[in-house]
Amino acid sequence: MTAIKHALQRDIFTPNDERLLGIVNVCKAGKKKKNCFLCATVTTERPVQVKVVKVKKSDKGDFYKRQQTWELHDLTEVDAKDASKENPEFDLHFEKVYRWVASSTAEKNSFISCIWKLNQRYLRKKVEFVNVSSQLLEESVPSGESQSVAVGDEDALDDYQELSTREEQDIESMMEMCEYAISNAEAFAEQLSRELQVLDGANIQSIMASEKQVNILMQLLDEALGEVDTIEGKLSSYEEMLQSVKDQMDQISQSNRLIQISNTNNGKLLDEIQFLVNYMDLSKGHIRALQEGDLTSPKGIEACINASEALLQCMNVALRPGHDKLRAVTQQQLLFAELRDTFARRLTNHLNNVFVHQGHDQSSTLSQHTAELTLPKHSPLHRDLLRYAKLMEWLKNTYKEKYEGLSRTYVDYMSRLYEREIKDFFEVAKIKMAGTSKEAKGKFGLHGSSGKLTGSTSSLNKLTVQGSNSRRSQSSSLLDMGNMSASDLDVADRTKFDKIFEQVLSELEPLCLAEQDFISKFFKLQQHPTIAPPLAQPETEELDVVTPSRLPPHHEHRHSLSSEKDVVRLMMNKIFQSIDTELNSLIALGDKIDSFNSLYMLVKMSHHVWTAENVDPASYLSTTLGNVLVTVKRNFDKCISGQIRQMEEFKISKKSKVGILPFVTGFEEFAELAETIFRNAERRGDLDKAYVKLIRAVFMNVEKVANESQKTPRDVVMMENFHHIFSTLSRLKISCLDTERREAKQKYTDHLQFYVINSLGQPLEKLNHFFEGVEARVAQGIREEEVSYQLAFNKQELRKVIKEYPGKEVKKGLDNLYKKVDKHLCEEENLLQVVWHSMQDEFIRQYKHFEDLIGRCYPGSGITMEFTIQDMLEYFSSIAQSH
Repeated sequence: MTAIKHALQRDIFTPNDERLLGIVNVCKAGKKKKNCFLCATVTTERPVQVKVVKVKKSDKGDFYKRQQTWELHDLTEVDAKDASKENPEFDLHFEKVYRWVASSTAEKNSFISCIWKLNQRYLRKKVEFVNVSSQLLEESVPSGESQSVAVGDEDALDDYQELSTREEQDIESMMEMCEYAISNAEAFAEQLSRELQVLDGANIQSIMASEKQVNILMQLLDEALGEVDTIEGKLSSYEEMLQSVKDQMDQISQSNRLIQISNTNNGKLLDEIQFLVNYMDLSKGHIRALQEGDLTSPKGIEACINASEALLQCMNVALRPGHDKLRAVTQQQLLFAELRDTFARRLTNHLNNVFVHQGHDQSSTLSQHTAELTLPKHSPLHRDLLRYAKLMEWLKNTYKEKYEGLSRTYVDYMSRLYEREIKDFFEVAKIKMAGTSKEAKGKFGLHGSSGKLTGSTSSLNKLTVQGSNSRRSQSSSLLDMGNMSASDLDVADRTKFDKIFEQVLSELEPLCLAEQDFISKFFKLQQHPTIAPPLAQPETEELDVVTPSRLPPHHEHRHSLSSEKDVVRLMMNKIFQSIDTELNSLIALGDKIDSFNSLYMLVKMSHHVWTAENVDPASYLSTTLGNVLVTVKRNFDKCISGQIRQMEEFKISKKSKVGILPFVTGFEEFAELAETIFRNAERRGDLDKAYVKLIRAVFMNVEKVANESQKTPRDVVMMENFHHIFSTLSRLKISCLDTERREAKQKYTDHLQFYVINSLGQPLEKLNHFFEGVEARVAQGIREEEVSYQLAFNKQELRKVIKEYPGKEVKKGLDNLYKKVDKHLCEEENLLQVVWHSMQDEFIRQYKHFEDLIGRCYPGSGITMEFTIQDMLEYFSSIAQSH
């Protein structure tokens, strides 16, 4: 172990100016036995640093290298595992716990004792030693050879002092002067000792020779002490004199400090007085304007505005601590409060009078607007009142109660004024709308007990008919196309209604927007929308809840912007509370006059709602028109449902042929009208949904009527009506009904084929039966060329059957068939030639089928029909021309 210690000191620690004091051979607990050394070292330079170094033998050679280093001051605990028994295991607690197994218990104890001594000597740190024998922790008691070595090394470290550079040079020069210094060290040491004795003797003689000089030096020192005493006495007298001067200077300094404090206080007092004078002094002109200012002239209003702003600035000045205890400040505050109350009272009384006066003036001019469908403009009133907008803002900030009172007064008078104007305006609109009904009755002699037009309304208003004559006598029902004059009147009435309704909305829109803009500016209520407002409040809502201070508790936490937006909305609801009722009444009248008016109203109302939302989605107009739009949409849906219900209730005459059903032509008129109205409309989707509902109802009821028809064959009813529907949809090109258009075409084609087959039947009946028998024999397995040998189907029987159908008889049968088809089909749809041509094609197909059977089953017999295909074409052509 001593050799290893020496090697480690030489190779690892000496180059780093470190001294090795303790060493132990260890390996990690619980792992493969890889030995290493834990070394306790100290630095040779001060301050001394104590370290624990882990040294391991290199794998590549026979030398040692540092692997890990810990500072001893980082050590918190040493655990020897067992103090009573020999146990080579121990733990060192640094930043984590390191578990070791020493090669022997003695080495472990020696290393722990060294750690304890180093900690006590250099660090004085309370390191906890657990399970360690008390004998190991006694610094004065040696414990074994290893401990003695450690202590000796430590003492040697304390006595050791490194040579300086000059000392090294002197020793080298001395050794050079003596030739045998290296070869004979003892002789060299004796020579040095003799020279040292010579030097000591010389020093003693030098000291004895300088005794006289020492005495002289002592005498001089005594004289110097006397001079010092003299100087100290003078300094004491000077100090007494300076002390009196110091006292005087202290008094002067104290006086100067008091003067400076006084000046500082005077400056601060002046600043406070200037602050109060600058910010709490109201000029006499402003006081006079607040007390007596003219609130009618522009100059007087401007002076009042300036005075009110100055007063508000004085009242809102931030007083410093203690200002409120000054009598002058208290008097000024009382003056300001009195001026505020006086001016607020004057302003409130004046604006109340203005509201009342302007309201009466406006109501007196209503008569000049009632003749035309226009609403009075209130821009002069708004222009006059906006001059007081800044004063209203001042009143809002200083006197909330009077501001709210003015708001209620304005709303009260304006709601009465607008109620009269809007009521008269809608009365004129209703009269003009009803005028179309009266004109229709006068022109065509039409009448109706409920005010609903029976001659000029849309034809979907009457769906129940009694027979062909009664159905055609109803002039404009969608179950019947009616006469052209009544239809022309329908178009004129609807166009006039459309213009009247558009005029009503065009008059209301600028009126509401102007009033809302005025309210937000005059009452200083911000109108920057953030989210869409809720629906309009009920008309019975009191205006007492329109101000922010009167909002319900759950609104109090909102920001002022949201609250003020609610205030504007509620004020508009109160002022225009009659608009909603009047609009719904007008819509009900239009729907009563003609249910198709709901189409016009839906388009117009949707456009105005869209326009209002683009301007301001949170405006009163947008909200109100949106609510009314719901009613219009409901009426539109009701109109569509009514048409479907009337289709379902339609009954046909049992004695006359059906033809084109009235609700089929009615749908055509509806689609033409709707396409004209909804061209470029915003709510095209509503119309498309209505189209789908109507066309499905038309399809279903056409089939129902066809099944109920007794006079006209079912296939004719289906063929004619679906042909008409297909033609209508193809002409109008309604994209959402492309599927229904194709379905109508398929139904028309199918039922045309069914009708042709059923009507044509078997014009050569016996010949048909004969060849059916032939086909049956072939189906049973008889060869086609052997069929002629069957008794019932021989050539003689075939010739006999063919002779019964000469060309003359065939032409006569086709002529009767033509008359029958002509009787079934109606003239409106003009399908006779189409049906006749299809019958011709079917007859030719049957003829070719018979010839084919003859050729296959009776080959070489020379048997042919009594007429040819050319003869058949001539028969069909001549019959068609003759009729």
